[in-house]
Amino acid sequence: MMVIKEIAVYTNILNCRIKKYFADILNKNNINLTPEQFLVMDWLWKEQAISQQRIAEVIQKDKNSVTKFIDSLEKKNLVFRTVDEVDRRINKIALTQEGADMELATTEVAIDFMNDVVKGIDENDLKTFVKVSLQMKDNLEKNEKKS
Repeated sequence: MMVIKEIAVYTNILNCRIKKYFADILNKNNINLTPEQFLVMDWLWKEQAISQQRIAEVIQKDKNSVTKFIDSLEKKNLVFRTVDEVDRRINKIALTQEGADMELATTEVAIDFMNDVVKGIDENDLKTFVKVSLQMKDNLEKNEKKS
């Protein structure tokens, strides 16, 4: 198989396997989040409050999908919507106390999960993987702007 084709195939397989395994790990640890909801929460733990548009950009999902994620997180009492003080057309998403309180335990589970995924892989190889992945992401973004 050509190396370019292998990259495409294994990137897709890796993404699917990581999401499935992470969903299982979250479930086993009684964390009521999907992997995608975890990504939203992880950004909120860093930023405290961000717009729905920014969430869509960060997690690479369309606005309708993000709305469903936010609706679900709201029903779980983990986030709430608020109107931006400067631009009232912008919905900001913020953490509830319950959402903030789950950061430490959930992050610990996520780190343990990723440590299992990368177990036995040399740190320099992991740094190379990150570097190459970022270069590929940048190439995609440049090509998207051309389209």
